[in-house]
Amino acid sequence: MPLVPNISFHMPSAFLLIGIPGLQEGSVWTSIFFCSLYVLAILGNGTILYIIKTEESLHTPMFFFLSMLALNDLAFSSSTVPKTLAIFWLDDGLIDATSCLTQMFFVHCLSVIESGTLASMAYDRFMAICSPLRYNSVLTYSLLEKIAFVILARAVVVIFPIPVLVGRLQYCGGNVVLHSYCDHMAVVNVACGDTQINSVYGLALSLFITGFDLLFIGLSYAMILRTIFKMPSREARHKAVGTCGSHICVIISAYLPGIFSFVTYRFGKKTVPHNVHIFLANIYIVFPAFMNPFIYGVRTKQIRRRVLHILTINPKAFHSFR
Repeated sequence: MPLVPNISFHMPSAFLLIGIPGLQEGSVWTSIFFCSLYVLAILGNGTILYIIKTEESLHTPMFFFLSMLALNDLAFSSSTVPKTLAIFWLDDGLIDATSCLTQMFFVHCLSVIESGTLASMAYDRFMAICSPLRYNSVLTYSLLEKIAFVILARAVVVIFPIPVLVGRLQYCGGNVVLHSYCDHMAVVNVACGDTQINSVYGLALSLFITGFDLLFIGLSYAMILRTIFKMPSREARHKAVGTCGSHICVIISAYLPGIFSFVTYRFGKKTVPHNVHIFLANIYIVFPAFMNPFIYGVRTKQIRRRVLHILTINPKAFHSFR
């Protein structure tokens, strides 16, 4: 009778994250690049939160959603970048299974929260431009709390099954994850059993969440543009477009890298090198967190003036930015 190999099908006690494969030679410059973006993201979003909290004139629905976005960006980038830098600088890619599943949950949960926050900001701009007289009466503090709760609850409910499904997969002794953090499909690829449920659920979730939120944002801006075109004066139209400019830039910086990363991972494995995909996956997390404070800092007069005041710079010197 042949001997049966002693193979454990349980999840390994730890995984080994290899970082960004193929970039070992330029790891110093890559790590400096991500570290710089991360530090600037912390400083920028921290400044935005401080200004919104201390400036009473900014206690409005628009800045409520902006503070949600800043908090989420801080948590989102902090969920992956420190471990990525540890891989680059300390060659410490080992992560225990519980920490890996926890990181997986927070990475994908915060991604869904970011998408929901951007959709809520589109609704805020819709109310401000299409129904300005009802803006304050509709977007009350009570409604804002309910919207924030729904965004958080939706993310937790749809993402919670992911680490549960990953934990139930069969593993044949492999523990090397070809990624810089515990991405869902990167860990699933380590498993040796049937992973179809994980793949289908991950694909359906990405299409549903991103598709729904982008559709909502698209419909909101379609109605916003219709209202803008009906405005009698050119100055009013220009002002209305200006109030949406920051949000549109944030949407582009958030969704474009994410969609490109998703498409290349699902459909471009043969044409896009794996290291490019991993690099883009990291950019998708840290780049919006870095860009958003600069976008709102430059385009929002109240924040720009407050920053100049904090830096004790004479605002008159920056008259050209107004």
